[in-house]
Amino acid sequence: MNTQFAQLIVNGIAVGSIIALAAVGLTLTYGILRLSNFAHGDFLTLGAYLTLLVNTVGVNIWLSMVLAAVGTVAMMLLSEKLLWSRMRNLRATSTTLIIISIGLALFLRNGIIFIWGGRNQNYNVPVTTALDIFGVKVPQNQLLVLGLAILAILALHFLLQHTKIGKAMRAVADDLDLARVSGINVDRVIFWTWLIAGTLTSLGGSMYGLITAVRPNMGWFLILPLFASVILGGIGNPYGAIIAALIIGIAQEVSTPWLGSQYKQGIALLIMILVLLIRPKGLFKGTI
Repeated sequence: MNTQFAQLIVNGIAVGSIIALAAVGLTLTYGILRLSNFAHGDFLTLGAYLTLLVNTVGVNIWLSMVLAAVGTVAMMLLSEKLLWSRMRNLRATSTTLIIISIGLALFLRNGIIFIWGGRNQNYNVPVTTALDIFGVKVPQNQLLVLGLAILAILALHFLLQHTKIGKAMRAVADDLDLARVSGINVDRVIFWTWLIAGTLTSLGGSMYGLITAVRPNMGWFLILPLFASVILGGIGNPYGAIIAALIIGIAQEVSTPWLGSQYKQGIALLIMILVLLIRPKGLFKGTI
């Protein structure tokens, strides 16, 4: 039983690190653009399918992930140009933005099904044996996923804390109008927000496809854990989102022997509700 519990924790850390990457992108778009983007999960799916597209023509899986991130960022910037910038100019309400994002999510998902079909697919990668660490079977792909997630999060930390654009992003998150008056190039901040969100979300989708399978609804099933991580960690706080995502990922996996896999999302929402009853603003202060 102890070995099984340890195995579930390892699986939970792998899933949690993927949720963390995408949740950081989601919390940045909310913290800076004030956008609750329900299409975020489907951009994650798009990243996985673009990786599949490049990988199936013979490109190395890691280079495929990089090229897929470029494609996902391009699609996010296109949605910014066609939708979100116009909605901000019109001072659209948060309800309007949510409805538009749900419409965008459905458009992306059905577009993916139209192009790639609805069946599960897998990357063209060599089969590797799982490592035996103190009796716990750890697939090498899970270790790679965890390592990549840590590298991406460290890069994000450096960008936010030690670069000029990171300081500008924090200023815009605190007060957009004041930042604009202070001479900060808000359009440049918005571009970087989508660049970071798209890159991390696409990587999350690619990694999720690597440890499970690539399927059209993979991002849709992650959208509730994503929002739970963002809210639980404090809206607009990327570090809080990372910690909350790991908590939710581990809790979801550990609960499966008792509740079954079909109740995983319910566990994520239950944890969020219980914490919010005690700390209504989440575990951490909701600011970049």
